Amino acid sequence: MNLRISRLGRLRLDGAVAAQVIFLAGLGILLFLGWRNLQSNLQRAGLGLQFDFLTSQASFAIRERTIPYEPTDSYLLALAVGVLNSLKVIAIAIVSATGIGAAVGMARLTPHWLVQQMARVYTELFLNTPLLLQLFFWYVAIFLPLPTVPQGAFGGLWQYSNQGIAIPWLGVAFSSEFLALSLGLSTFSSVFVAELVRGSVLAISQGQWEAGLSLGLNRWQVLRLVVLPQAWRILIPPLTNQYLNIIKNSSLAIAVGYEDVYAIASTTINQTGRPVNVIVILMGIYLVLCLTVAWGMGELNRRVQLVER
Repeated sequence: MNLRISRLGRLRLDGAVAAQVIFLAGLGILLFLGWRNLQSNLQRAGLGLQFDFLTSQASFAIRERTIPYEPTDSYLLALAVGVLNSLKVIAIAIVSATGIGAAVGMARLTPHWLVQQMARVYTELFLNTPLLLQLFFWYVAIFLPLPTVPQGAFGGLWQYSNQGIAIPWLGVAFSSEFLALSLGLSTFSSVFVAELVRGSVLAISQGQWEAGLSLGLNRWQVLRLVVLPQAWRILIPPLTNQYLNIIKNSSLAIAVGYEDVYAIASTTINQTGRPVNVIVILMGIYLVLCLTVAWGMGELNRRVQLVER
């Protein structure tokens, strides 16, 4: 009987290994055929997968940049400017969406009816409208109607116009396109973070609350010392997915005219006539960004998990 069970288990294992080998072989064949078809089409069009065009002169201006750039510089430098512009928006959106989302999520759990309803209205408003529509709202309805001539506010501490907001005493300025994209991404993503926070706290059993209260802790202390540390372990994996969505949704910057890496790549395609080459570069950039964030969040998740002995 034991010999029969052993043989049956071995057959199942061999079958699983064979299925995986067949799957990998089929996937390899599909990739090979796709690659050969791509090369054939490029050769028929007189193109190739060479990237020597990156060193050619870009010949287009970029208004918003964090490093020196001129139209006489190369396409490679132009794409680098776009990557930095994207990183700036992504970083701000991740930080602000996390902060706003945590506050709104905890507000949904408060026993105060008015605060709870205000958080609920905020969540329903931004959760049930498309991101693209929200970007247009911030840009067209909020920033473009501002005065064309810069005007001071709060005693001249900062200035605003339809071109953006400047803080002279700090020597910084933000364009309307950047602000519209940052606010749109932050508010849209914050409602998902809020729901993740609320769900993570609710996932902790009521017995944890009762145990904390029985030790003489008040509700705030139970929340801070008992519930949140456990909810944090539940929150990180889905929060990682939301951060990845922020990275990918940042490509909608082109809708409001913000010069991120996607917008600059589109201009590069129009000027060079190398769509496949530029798209490969663009996919590689987003892949690296997403994998980097996923790796960082994975390390954080590994550190906060309980270690069983």
